Amino acid sequence: MNKDLLELIKTLLSLKGKDECREFLEDLCTPAELAALAGRWKVARMLEDGLSYREIYEKSGVSTATVTRVARCVTLGTGGYRLALKRRDEGVGK
Repeated sequence: MNKDLLELIKTLLSLKGKDECREFLEDLCTPAELAALAGRWKVARMLEDGLSYREIYEKSGVSTATVTRVARCVTLGTGGYRLALKRRDEGVGK
């Protein structure tokens, strides 16, 4: 892992609560970047809910390429999406 990414991760982990996290992300990212991140997370949740790729594309407003990319990461990625979905379902971070 490169040093800059590690520093970003440490910074994210240091934030306390939703408001601090939102403020940091709004300063760090452009509105388009935040929308893209939120869209990917929405796709992951919809995949978890069992929706088809077509349904996700039609309901989410993201591209078919994004749906496919997120699906591949959910299935073959490092496990980050799965862990985050599990934590969300457990109510961690509410």
